Amino acid sequence: MKKWDHQHLENTPEALESAICRHIRYQLASRLDNLSRGDLYQATSLAVRDRLVERMLETEKRYENAQAKRLYYLSMEFLMGQFLENNLYNLNILEPTRLALHNLGVDLREICDYEPDAALGNGGLGRLAACFLDSMASLNLPGFGYGINYEFGLFKQEIHNHCQEEKPDHWLEEGTPWEIERRSQACLIPVYGRVEHAADAQGDYNPMWVNWRVLIGVPHDIPIVGYGGQSVNFLRLFSARSSHEFDMQIFNQGDYIRAVEQKIATETISKVLYPSDSIEAGKELRLLQEYFLVACALQDIVNTHLKQHSDLRNLHSKAAIQLNDTHPALAVAELMRLLVDEQQLPWDKAWDITRSTLAYTNHTLMPEALEKWPVNLMAKVLPRHLQLMREIERRFMQQIELQWPGDKLKAQKVSLFEGEGEYKQVRMAHLAILGSHSVNGVSALHTELIKAQLVPEFYQLWPEKFNNKTNGVTPRRWLLKANPLLSGLISEKIGSGWISDLDQLRQLEPLATDSAFQSEFMRIKRANKSRLARVIEETTHYLVDPDSLFDVQIKRMHEYKRQLLCLMHVVHEYLTIVEEGKELTVPRTYIFAGKAAPGYWAAKQIIRLINQVGAVINTDKRVGDQLKLVFIPDYRVSLAEKIIPAADLSEQISTAGKEASGTGNMKFAMNGALTIGTLDGANIEIGEEVGDDNIFIFGLRAEEIQAMREKDSYDPWVYYQDPAVKRVIDTFNSTRFCAEEPGIFEWLFESLTTQDTYFHLADFPAYIAAQEQVGQNYLKREDWARKAILNVARIGKFSSDRTISEYAKEIWQISPVLA
Repeated sequence: MKKWDHQHLENTPEALESAICRHIRYQLASRLDNLSRGDLYQATSLAVRDRLVERMLETEKRYENAQAKRLYYLSMEFLMGQFLENNLYNLNILEPTRLALHNLGVDLREICDYEPDAALGNGGLGRLAACFLDSMASLNLPGFGYGINYEFGLFKQEIHNHCQEEKPDHWLEEGTPWEIERRSQACLIPVYGRVEHAADAQGDYNPMWVNWRVLIGVPHDIPIVGYGGQSVNFLRLFSARSSHEFDMQIFNQGDYIRAVEQKIATETISKVLYPSDSIEAGKELRLLQEYFLVACALQDIVNTHLKQHSDLRNLHSKAAIQLNDTHPALAVAELMRLLVDEQQLPWDKAWDITRSTLAYTNHTLMPEALEKWPVNLMAKVLPRHLQLMREIERRFMQQIELQWPGDKLKAQKVSLFEGEGEYKQVRMAHLAILGSHSVNGVSALHTELIKAQLVPEFYQLWPEKFNNKTNGVTPRRWLLKANPLLSGLISEKIGSGWISDLDQLRQLEPLATDSAFQSEFMRIKRANKSRLARVIEETTHYLVDPDSLFDVQIKRMHEYKRQLLCLMHVVHEYLTIVEEGKELTVPRTYIFAGKAAPGYWAAKQIIRLINQVGAVINTDKRVGDQLKLVFIPDYRVSLAEKIIPAADLSEQISTAGKEASGTGNMKFAMNGALTIGTLDGANIEIGEEVGDDNIFIFGLRAEEIQAMREKDSYDPWVYYQDPAVKRVIDTFNSTRFCAEEPGIFEWLFESLTTQDTYFHLADFPAYIAAQEQVGQNYLKREDWARKAILNVARIGKFSSDRTISEYAKEIWQISPVLA
């Protein structure tokens, strides 16, 4: 490389300023005095991308020279957030870039805030995947993400008349400077058609998949830089394009309109994240999306392998593929198709390679989230794959008959298929388990529940397959970037080694009782609360007091996550003020944020109730500044980065046995919030780490709830008789929070007193008591500061670096590749 190229990529303020100006002139064809904020964001990002690309090419060469085994992480979601500032932190060029822009009369903060969140995911599943990519690169592991390049995200959430309204989230409207299109590496993906039963030259059965349509998958790479900048991996996202050959055939027949319609229908596959599957067309699109991801990824993985190796017989020794939940489970059938149909490998050899290559992470115990696809739909969209699944099932059932002779019930429980006739479905979780060498849960409790309740028969068959990998989050985004004041204080006291080794935070423990450190720690918390108060005013027009206790529940809206339970406590406190004339133990601001799926009526009604209760409380003069309730719209990564550092109390109150892990709980504790929670998901392990005195645990245990379900012994009406419970629940049957539309929340009263699927009433008295303990503790400011500091000091286990190291060693068998 020429000497001037190295100078061009130096990380001095002068070199960065020069690079930004060069992109302004030659990429944007503009002048510095004629730029919008968007132009400046583009030019700055491109200057940073130059540095990422150089390191990415060097990293790839290093992997090739080492002939390293690679990890491919397949996920329908990657909730990446904003890239620019995160890349500046990981490249360690935040200050030089700030100076470069300052010299141009530009504020870096304004440029970073301009960037839209990359709308490639929805909830914890996608954010976990993003944290994992960061850790793989930071640990110098050859690990790559594979996903879909959605043009539209889930939706932008607006609140009108207290209700959620969904607006298009067109995050790519202005393009993105981070993606590198790889048009020459496009994949051709067959769909639809039929299977012809034929024989080969030797007379053996040789089915032919014919009359299929072709989808084109065009890859786009986003560089993923690890902390320190030594390794840059990539996230490869595929956009769907129509087949030019097919379009031209229609066009030449004179049907231009049909050709255009075909193109539009094809490109819909990468148009939007999670289309509604409430109608048949939506289901078909979802299935096409999942196959599109799997087929593009596997074709790309195979091509990468064959560049260095003569055939696929050693694929499992050079590639590991992790399925992030059941969405990519079709990888089992697709890899078998590639090996059997295209590589002509014998079935048993192909099956060994498939199972040795693939591994499956389960993320949920909720039955509705365990995907099942109608056999009729599978036959229409993927006829050859259905045939392969039936052969997998036939061979598996032979094994089951040997294992449990004549036990039809066990065979039915582990079968790949359930139901009969037009209602017959493929169980995708079973396909993933059958075709993988590893099945892991994401917290200790969750993994035990998988083995004991979700798929106990599979655990009996293959206990060695099942293992736990407790989730973690990247400290680079969730402490270093999200909370620069606190991360600066930590580095000042113990050095910066914690950024890549979070266990070093243990060095803060002696400072937990140091009054000067406590004072500075709480001053930073107060500054973060003031910042969030300004965000709340801008988005909701409510004024909140930064000196009140900030009690926060931010997550996807779902009944099992029990946002309603927290709201019930808000109502309890409100009634304590207005009916009993009492003052609260401490003034509180309750902060909610989260999106409800567009078709999830109950979750959307809970959003409405939160907003209507807030409208009453926040304008009731009897309440004054004792109590505020706000719902911040359009929850996303960049908003979470502002909320989490400001939280005093973290609400992790799901029904025990329902939350697989949770990762918000880790982010809050990492930023000095105390947790109030049930013994669910990773709350249990957080409690073990931070100590029982530094977390507020309440409520029924998973095994108690399971026993009540099995015996059908839970009667919410009994709990409703408790005066404190009754007073709150009766408000939903009154006009107190719906004076203009009487009766709109009566359904909630009926549901809670007759069914209460998620045990709100059973846990409510214990929750009230735990919240009173929170208030009493918050009054003792020094003791609260000590507990908050110990949460930070003892959170090291929950770095995604630890999680990824465990995956790499115990499942993937991959190692760091160092320069």
